[in-house]
Amino acid sequence: MMQEVFDKLRNLQDILSSKYEIEREIYEIPKALNTKNELLIRLKKDYIEKNDLLTETQNKIKHLKFLLSEAEREREEYEKQMDIITTQREYEALDKQIKAATEKGQQYRKDILREEKEQDVIKLSLVQEEKMISQQEQELTEEQANIKAESLEKEKLLEELKIQESKIIPGLDEDILFKFERIIRSKSGLGIVPVKDYVCTGCHMVLPAQFQNDVHAGDEIHFCPYCSRILYYEEDLLQDEYSFSDADSGGLADLVNADTIDFDIS
Repeated sequence: MMQEVFDKLRNLQDILSSKYEIEREIYEIPKALNTKNELLIRLKKDYIEKNDLLTETQNKIKHLKFLLSEAEREREEYEKQMDIITTQREYEALDKQIKAATEKGQQYRKDILREEKEQDVIKLSLVQEEKMISQQEQELTEEQANIKAESLEKEKLLEELKIQESKIIPGLDEDILFKFERIIRSKSGLGIVPVKDYVCTGCHMVLPAQFQNDVHAGDEIHFCPYCSRILYYEEDLLQDEYSFSDADSGGLADLVNADTIDFDIS
């Protein structure tokens, strides 16, 4: 009866391991999509910020051109007044104003050139980012289609495993089954392992002799006290067939009595 339970648990272990792995893969699938989507969001955010910077730069250029035109108008007005001045003092004052207006104009021209260069750099960057955004949107669309197809395939496999699981679990103790499923999830897909030479093959810890005897008896379910996996006894047929104990060797020696051996020394 217990052998049948162990057989069911071993079969169920394979099914649950595959099932949980597929569930994990289905959970992980959207992460790649989230990464691409986050990148697209950052690209669009950068594009908006640079576009705002372009607008700001264009407004600066517009304002500087207005100031330049004002400086040129002032200079022209001062130059016209040169024809009507009558004293040296008026000439010097007016010449100073003309020079100041000229210097302002020159500075505005420099500022305009600087801002226009910045404007060109921003425009070039926007063109490049537009291409990147378009490419990322295309990749995102393709990734969404791939994820949908992959998810559907994995969901199909998952349903098949659930059907196999439903055929095995009838007759298994619900409490044992609950613990077994938790062990499978937390122990890398291994929930039931054999005991060999007093060692749990799941965690490789040495078990007490009496505990191994209880497992060997196979009368009930035993859990490893170290890793919590279900244990069953597995005979090492090769060792049983070809090895013997010290007691056995002593028994063979007893078959030969040195006093009865007749040595031929002729």
